[in-house]
Amino acid sequence: MAKATLAEIQNFKGKYPKQLWYLFFSEMWERFSFYGMRGMLIIFMVNKLQMNSEVANLQYGATQAFVYAFTFVGGMFADKILGYRKSLFWGGILMIIGSVILAVDPTQFFFIGIGFTIIGTGFFKPNISTIVGKLYADGDSRTDAGFSLFYAGVNLGALIGGYLCIAVANGSLLASIVPVALRWNVAFGFASVVMVISLLTFVNTQKSLGEIGESPLQNIPKNKRNLYEILTFAGSIAFIPLVVLMVSNAAYTDLFMKIIGPFSLLYLGYEMKNFSVKENKKLLAALVFILFSILFWAFFEQSGGSLSLFAANNLNNELAGIKLDPNGVNNSANSLFVIVFAAIVGILWIWLAKRKIEPNTVVKFGLGFLFLAGGFYVFYQTQFFANENGITSLNLFTFAWFVITFGELCLSPIGMSIMTKLSPQKLQAVMMGMWFLASAYGQYLAGILGANIASASENANNLDKLIIYTNGYKQLALYALIAGVVLIVISPLVKKLMQEVK
Repeated sequence: MAKATLAEIQNFKGKYPKQLWYLFFSEMWERFSFYGMRGMLIIFMVNKLQMNSEVANLQYGATQAFVYAFTFVGGMFADKILGYRKSLFWGGILMIIGSVILAVDPTQFFFIGIGFTIIGTGFFKPNISTIVGKLYADGDSRTDAGFSLFYAGVNLGALIGGYLCIAVANGSLLASIVPVALRWNVAFGFASVVMVISLLTFVNTQKSLGEIGESPLQNIPKNKRNLYEILTFAGSIAFIPLVVLMVSNAAYTDLFMKIIGPFSLLYLGYEMKNFSVKENKKLLAALVFILFSILFWAFFEQSGGSLSLFAANNLNNELAGIKLDPNGVNNSANSLFVIVFAAIVGILWIWLAKRKIEPNTVVKFGLGFLFLAGGFYVFYQTQFFANENGITSLNLFTFAWFVITFGELCLSPIGMSIMTKLSPQKLQAVMMGMWFLASAYGQYLAGILGANIASASENANNLDKLIIYTNGYKQLALYALIAGVVLIVISPLVKKLMQEVK
């Protein structure tokens, strides 16, 4: 049976192409693995590796920064050598190995397992998002809705993994089944099992993708192409010990972050000489989105750092009358709200577009910051509902995530979509990698912000910790508000750079 052509794939009826559903499930299981581990990191480091809160925040930020930084590298190798499909498959294999290592002995082999996971995610994450973008023809108004649905798949995995893994590790779920001594092993083990499911789902998906994601080196001899691929695989494994060294040492992390950002900008500048003025204006617009997204993720990603510790120390365990693990709620509430509202928001964009009143993408980004500001202001308000022991309302905390979710839906799925729209075809995986590299800098700054809050509260009692943490969130709310207003003000200028792109 002949492969479907790109035009045939893109000429689908209805709101979503059929391939999107397959990619939805592959990404769902991969995000279960990723967010399940992410939700455990800072609690594991504090409780099992005996780090203090300040060091754990910095370590968390470093770990997550490297995860997202290597999406840039993975995107570059996909564009130049492997293609999206082989990059994704190779990344999945490395992620499985990393999570198996953590399941065997997370205390002894923590950073080794994390090293495999970092490199694996770098190859997997940017390329599946790029494949989604390829399902749509240029200018298709359904693209944003497609990325919003895909983002719901991300969050379905994050919801299940984010709650299940930390709840098992903390002993608030499956406590009668999982022995105390094996709780962390089993929690990390879940990540390896679902990653296998993700990879098998993608293997089955490939037959419907036609030529999308194949190697860019089809025009060179097969033996030469194989050599390049083998060198890429071998080089990525050889690089893992260096990643382990860097991620376990904050000084090396600082150095790496000072290098990778300027390098990526220089590389982009080098590539821009190959494109027209019109294409380069679009790339400059993409950089505006990338730079502002760094700020967004620096605030948002307190979720895995300072907000995890806040949830563990300062929240009660009752949500709408149901007893739940506060850390599990912190890790999964946002994902639940995304699942409920992502498709609705995506359809809303289509409805507004048909009536020619849809806000442009820059304004959507600005609205994302305004919702983010509102959510962090609600986090601040939790201090007024605390008892004398510094324990406050899980209900109000969850409402804050409800507000922030709309900010994320205005920014993150739209951001992935706009990268594919503004990037020349030969540079799409690199630009998607730069989008995730911005997340790396956001994670890095998130760790620094969280560490500053933790440092200020180091010797405080629980009530004073609550006040210090929530006052810190009030400051972040103010900064997010300013960023949102600035984006809305400069939207006409950025819109000019974007030209016909909506």
